[in-house]
Parts: sequence; C-alpha cells; structure tokens
Amino acid sequence: MSAQPVNPNVPPDHLTIEIDGQSLVVPKGSMIIQAADKAGIPIPRFCYHDKLAIAANCRMCLVDVEKMPKPAPACATPVMDGMKIATRSEKALKSQRNVMEFLLINHPLDCPICDQGGECELQDLSLGYGRSVSRFQERKRVVPDEDIGPLVATEMTRCIQCTRCIRFTADIAGTYELGGMYRGENLQIGTYDGKPLTTELSGNVIDVCPVGALTNKVFQFRARPWELIARESVGYHDAMGSNLFLHVRRGEVLRTVPRDNEAVNECWLSDRDRYSHQGLHAEDRAVRPLRKIDGRWQQVSWAEGLAAAADILRAHPGDELGVLAHPATSNEEGGLLAALADGLGSQNLDHRIFNRDFSDGAVAQPFALPLAEIEQADVIVLVGTNIRHELPLLHQRIRKATRRGARVHAVNPVDFDFAFDIAGKTIVAPSQLAGALGDAALREAASNATRAAVIVGGLAENHPAAAKIRAAAADFAAATGASLCRIPQGANALGLARTGVLPGKRDVVGMFAEPRSAYVLYGIEPGLDFADSAAVQKALNAAKVVAFSHFACQSTRDVADVILPIGALPELEATLTNLDGVEQRTQPGGKLPGEAREGWRVLRALGGELQLPAFDFTDLAGARALAANRQPTGINRGAASPAPTAGHADGLELAVSAGIYRTDSVVRRAAALQAHPLNVPARIVLNPADAQALGLAEGKVAKIGSADGTAALPLAVDARVAAGTAWIESGHGATSPLGAGRVTVVSA
Repeated sequence: MSAQPVNPNVPPDHLTIEIDGQSLVVPKGSMIIQAADKAGIPIPRFCYHDKLAIAANCRMCLVDVEKMPKPAPACATPVMDGMKIATRSEKALKSQRNVMEFLLINHPLDCPICDQGGECELQDLSLGYGRSVSRFQERKRVVPDEDIGPLVATEMTRCIQCTRCIRFTADIAGTYELGGMYRGENLQIGTYDGKPLTTELSGNVIDVCPVGALTNKVFQFRARPWELIARESVGYHDAMGSNLFLHVRRGEVLRTVPRDNEAVNECWLSDRDRYSHQGLHAEDRAVRPLRKIDGRWQQVSWAEGLAAAADILRAHPGDELGVLAHPATSNEEGGLLAALADGLGSQNLDHRIFNRDFSDGAVAQPFALPLAEIEQADVIVLVGTNIRHELPLLHQRIRKATRRGARVHAVNPVDFDFAFDIAGKTIVAPSQLAGALGDAALREAASNATRAAVIVGGLAENHPAAAKIRAAAADFAAATGASLCRIPQGANALGLARTGVLPGKRDVVGMFAEPRSAYVLYGIEPGLDFADSAAVQKALNAAKVVAFSHFACQSTRDVADVILPIGALPELEATLTNLDGVEQRTQPGGKLPGEAREGWRVLRALGGELQLPAFDFTDLAGARALAANRQPTGINRGAASPAPTAGHADGLELAVSAGIYRTDSVVRRAAALQAHPLNVPARIVLNPADAQALGLAEGKVAKIGSADGTAALPLAVDARVAAGTAWIESGHGATSPLGAGRVTVVSA
C-alpha cells in the first residue's frame, strides 16, 4: 500500500470535513454539532447541551450526511475525514420539521401564561420549523405537577423529555434526584420520591430546560423577559465571585441568572447566589439615617446623621476607636474605610470577623492552583471544610475531577455529605486536624500525584487553633508538592487584605478583649456575623457605635447610636477580588431603597464632615484612586492577638461550620432559601457514643455551656460526627453565644 500524503495545514489529531459547503478542520472525536457550533453554523437542538452528556433523544438536530441513507443526529454522530454534511438540504429540513411536529403533539401551547415565553427554545425553533396547523386532532396528554421545593416551579405538561434536567442532577450536581418514569407516551420526568430537590445547585435546571416545564418559582409571574434590563454583577456570598446577570425592571432586581465565565463558574450558579436578591427587599432594610436620642430611635436627615456620627468619632479618636468591616465589603469601600481609620489616628482596623486565631497574623491569599485547574488535579485533600456548602461550585469542580479519576481525601471533624466518592477520610475532633495532616499514607498519596491540591476551609480557618492547622497544611503542601488553597473567609477577604483593611495594632479579637470606647461597624449584623458574639455584645453595649448598615435589624439597634443606610452590592458599581486574586467589577442593578446611599459616598461625606484631607475627591474614580494607593505595608504581626485558650478543660470540642443559607444578612432574609431543605434549624449534633454517655436522646432540648455563653438547642445524634465533638452551624441566634471552644452538654 502506498504512503498517503500528509496535509501540512491540518494539525495532528485533526481532520477535514465540509458543512454546508464550508471546509473545516476539526479535532478528531468531535461531534458534528460541536464542529458546526465552532464554525457558527446553526443546527437546531433541544436535548444537546455542551456541558451535559450526550443523550440524542430529541432528534431535532437531524442533518443530511453524504452516503448515509437516513438523516443522522448531529449531536451523536462523530466526524470522519472527508465527511460532507448538509444542515439545510431538503432532506435535513424535512426531518427537522417532522420532529418539531411530533414535539408539539402534546405540548399545551400556553405561551401567553408561560413564564418561559420570550426566552423559550421551543418557541424560537417552532417559528422556523413548525407548521401553522397541526395534523393531529387527538387529545393532548396531561401530566400532574410535582412540588419540588421553594425554588423551582413545575408545569410538566410542557415537558418534551429532553432529559437535560435529569443529566444535570446526575452528572453535574451528583444528586440523581430527577429521572424518567413510565414508558412510551406515558413517560414523565420527576423525582422518584415526591420530595423537594435538595441539591444546592437546583436553580440550574431552570436554565437548561428548553421549555417552560421548569421555571423560577421566586420570579414566577413577575415580568416578561423583554421588560428586563441585564446588569453584569458577581456573587458576593462566597469567595468564588460567580459571574452573573441581575435582571432588573424599574430599578428592582427580579431575578439573577448565570453569566458565562469558564475560569470561575462556567455557566452555572449556586442557589445562594441565584435567589439571595429576595433579601434586598426585607422589611427591616435600612432606608433612612437613624439616630438614638434618649434611648429611642428617630429618623433624621443625612446632614444630622453624618454630624452625629462625626461627633462620636471626634470624641473617640486614635486608639479609642475600633473599625470593623464585613469581609464582603467592596475594594472601594474598604480603601475608604482604611483611609478614615488613618485620618482618625486608629490602627485598630480589621475585616476578619469570622476568625478566632490571629497568632500567626494570617490573611487571605489567592489559591496556589487556579480554580479552573482544580478539576485537573489527581489528588485533592480537603481540610476542615464542608465544601459542598462553603463553595458549592468548587464542590462541583471537584466532582468533575473525580469523574476524571481524581482521588479525594477528607480530614474533617464531621463526615460531611459530598456528591463524589471519597478515597480516604479521617474524621477527628477539630483540635486533631493538624496532627491528621502528618499521616504517612496521606502524604504518600499526595506526593505520588502529578498535580495535588490541599484545600483548607472555614471550619479550620475559624477554629481557635487555626494557626496550628494552617501551619500543618503549609507543611503538608511543602512536603508533598501540593498546591495550598486556603478558602478566603468572605467574598472579598482577599481584596480587603490587599487594600489594607488590616490592623496596625489591634485585630478584631484584640478590639473586644480590650474594649474600645467607640466602634465603626461596616456592613455587619452584630448579633450573627461575629465569631464570638458574647465578648462583642458586651463591648459594643458599653461603647459608642456608628453602624453603616444594609439593615436596621434588632441586633444593630441594640448596640448602635447612629445607623447610616448603605447600598448592598447588587445596587452598586464596585470591585471585588475573588479567590484566584482576580478583581471583578459589578454594575449597579437595583435602585437604592429610600434614602440609602452608596457606601463610598457616605464615607466620603463623613470624611468631609471630619475635614480629613484624603477625602477631597468627588466621584467613584477618585474613591478608586484613593483605595488603589492604599497598598498594605504588612500586618503588625507582633501585635496579633495570642491564640485563644481552650475554655473548659473537659467537655466536648465544638466544630462550627457555616449554615449554607445563614452566611450573611442578605441570604438570611431570602425567604425561598430559608424554606429550602438544606437550611437546617439551629441544633447541636453529637456522636451516638457521646450522647449515650451523657444520657441524652435524639430530639431532646439540651443545655449547652461554654466559656463564652450558654444555649438551649435541640439535640441530633449522628455517627458522622467525630467522637468527643459537638457540631453546630453558625449564623443562628441560638448558636451564636457558644463560641468555638469546648462545651458541656446536659439534658433540659
């Protein structure tokens, strides 16, 4: 056989095909639809989605392939060298129109009352491939609806059985909650058990559904797509900074949808980011400046509110003042807050309000392995994290890694539920997390990997012995060659660290261990946002407090003297820095409620009232320039608070993880998220052996005492909790008094 000539213009592992007369060079193994998409050649489809496994069950993408007697599905037909494809031939168009006719046989055609109207793939394609009159006169079938939770609305009579939602919950979310039931014309899509969806990514089934069978229950019947304006923004409830669009009508954010960014969130969005906008419209939203006069709150003008705040700050300058910012505060606001502290002579400034151990002076750092590359890792070690709740879309990337063969090891005080298989797990009390990282087998597994990552989460970062755990993780990474990825504790913790919202003298622990006479709280709900609320409440009650707040909640009213209403991130133009160290910009979406103002404007006005020289700018560009010029000179590690003591010498160790829908003030006010099955009420969970030793039974209310405070909580018993450990979730008023040391548990 003679040698075949090699075409120098075709790269290795590529071949040449022709689509609609256009010659293309495509990778071997590509499907026809993938090659056509890259060339911009449209092929109609319903079941195909480039992030989901191929199903080839809708047949809408039938095309005419030379030498094939029947039309072929473009989504499931691999390309071959020299293949000639026609997408618009008479044969192809006839096939596509016939498929459309079959799809519409049972579709209710209720577009006027369908929430998907105006952005429906079936509606769009029926315009080009449908007939004006159906030849079928039989009765249309009706499918009963199923209540699948507070986030997703169903109208399953509209379903065309594309199975995108099934493949999403199986392949992407990993929960296998949806499936096809019955056969033939009786086929239905639904849950097998009639229970709500429990995945933290459930809203994505709305995006993948090509018809109106699955829609947004919170947005239902609120507006039509053509009434909405899309504003680019980012998620601000975790450090990933998922890219998204705010859909706005007349200044009100009505829904949130994902914005494609392969390096961050791909095309997905967590439910926390998708539905949190509900919280912006809470009844206790701060809408006017408030001042406490003779113990009673009164609405005042901005001039009076700023003057009252300035009087407090003038009377308590320098070391008497503590300044604290929520770690989701934007870079611009953080820079101005740091400049305000400088102007007042205070070095007591911090944003690390969730942390307890500052003995190593640790601050947030970018991931050593970029987010998008974690799915390429072959060994991943999770340390002190319920990653599925802490960073839902990082959890999804880790699942992708395991489907490629990666081995995941977990070192945790609780055997948390993950949607992927665990190669090895070490479940120990929180104080033993550092020691567990010295395990020889674990180190060998990471050392033998081509690409390994160790991911340290909030349960470790916010523990009283966090410095030891961080040191052990760093030693593990250095010894094995793994990339160290410490999850920043807050949506913009990394940006605030870079902007210099860090202490020169007292950190957040020091500010309350040695109470100051005045405090500035920025974006903080004091009753729920601090790591240890007992010391915080005692110090704030005895001090003068100026609160820049999104909400005039009861815990803020209890401690503040002045409340200045500020806008939340969806209402601002701002920048946040995500866990990769990438600065991302937002556009203002919703209008500011009442008399609330952008935080940078309020800080500028307050700086002007105090006659501070740095605050002579007049626009956002000036605020950004001031923030950009405030590069941190480095935290004063010598002034860092020492590691906290263990509290009670006996009792059980507390393991504290953040409740998935209790992470911040906006999420806590989103009614749909609070009704989600993953939002578990406040409780304490013990290992069965510990519960038996204490004589406690499931469902009883237990009294819990700690060095910080006491609480009464319902008791749950679960073998997933390490022996000697009591597990609680933060973000609840009932659990906030307990701190994170040791506790004693007794029956009611």
